[in-house]
Amino acid sequence: MSLPVIGISCYLEPASRGDWTDVSTVLIPHSYVAKVEAAGAVALLIPPRLDPTPQVIASVIDRLDGLIIAGGADVEASRYGAAPHARDQAPRPDRDSTELALVAAAEESELPVLGICRGMQVMAVASGGTLVQHLPDLVGHEEHSIALATYNGHPVDTVPGSRVSAILGDRVVVPSYHHQAVASAPGWTPSAWAPDGTMEAMEVPEAPFRLAVQWHPEEGSDPRLFEALAEAAREYSSR
Repeated sequence: MSLPVIGISCYLEPASRGDWTDVSTVLIPHSYVAKVEAAGAVALLIPPRLDPTPQVIASVIDRLDGLIIAGGADVEASRYGAAPHARDQAPRPDRDSTELALVAAAEESELPVLGICRGMQVMAVASGGTLVQHLPDLVGHEEHSIALATYNGHPVDTVPGSRVSAILGDRVVVPSYHHQAVASAPGWTPSAWAPDGTMEAMEVPEAPFRLAVQWHPEEGSDPRLFEALAEAAREYSSR
């Protein structure tokens, strides 16, 4: 039996290696790939495009058994009808366009999807939702992102009866690094919360597997979300 193929959205960034500097490069932290491979699936990177056509997106989705919308820079505020915030990061229109299109196509085909950090926010925006543009303005602290390039562990309480709760249990400590969060997500059900009231996970209960988390499980030691996605991808492939 062939292994399920899980696509991972990624960046187009200048990178340096050996004698080459600032080369336009498709990349994602290897921790995503390692977690997918450890879960028994094949990782496939999906490069962003400024203008992804329906044909391109359909061709990608047709070849996948699962999809991860990965973490990264802020979704451009105009995508959800907001003015830019002073703390917004530089927009990445190629990632926004590609990931929003992937999410819509995956929903139509019922492809298993896991959103991670930015990915959760992309999935909320794709549903017509909105974001908290700078979380400390709302919660009054910076525990979700304590320092540059530093993951902070904080507890998350899952919602009883949710898929996230079935996978992770009642409470977990998660690696966190985000300054934005989901404010609303039509069609989605919240499935985990931080103690300060920040939505930390959401899901679509009637979908075979469509969930998102605000933290970075690829940077932690808990493989269960990736294992659950890989199992859903195997089931999708068999169908």
